[in-house]
Amino acid sequence: MLINVEQAEQQWGGAHHAIDNWLEGRRKLLVQYCALAGLPPFERDHTALPAKEAIENFCELLVDYVSAGHFEFYDRIVESNGNGKALADEVYPRISDTTDQALNFNDHYAEIDKDQDMQHFDEHLSALGQAMEERFELEDRLIQTLHKEHL
Repeated sequence: MLINVEQAEQQWGGAHHAIDNWLEGRRKLLVQYCALAGLPPFERDHTALPAKEAIENFCELLVDYVSAGHFEFYDRIVESNGNGKALADEVYPRISDTTDQALNFNDHYAEIDKDQDMQHFDEHLSALGQAMEERFELEDRLIQTLHKEHL
């Protein structure tokens, strides 16, 4: 997933400040995700959970990222005069599904207390990662449209 962010930055980086910010938010989110999941270059003892603070920080980044898409970028694409509206109609329902998954993860893990069931954390994190990977692919299509039609 981080390679895909680098490719997106190479393709669209520097073209527009809003796109740069969006991709930087994605990068930060993915770095935190990889750290929580113990994916290279990070390591994690999978017999223990990540620190409570790391999970909560990730949840904050996650909500910030999904919110930015909905409130800062998607409207710009819908406003386009070309293919933006048709593309948005196609991908928004799928992006909304990923938003629901992200918010459900956040609702469950954003504020961890000592009695919270953490047994399925790794499974939930993995499912979230798959949803976010789909979201990034859909967003890249939107970024391409924004780039073509507004810049």
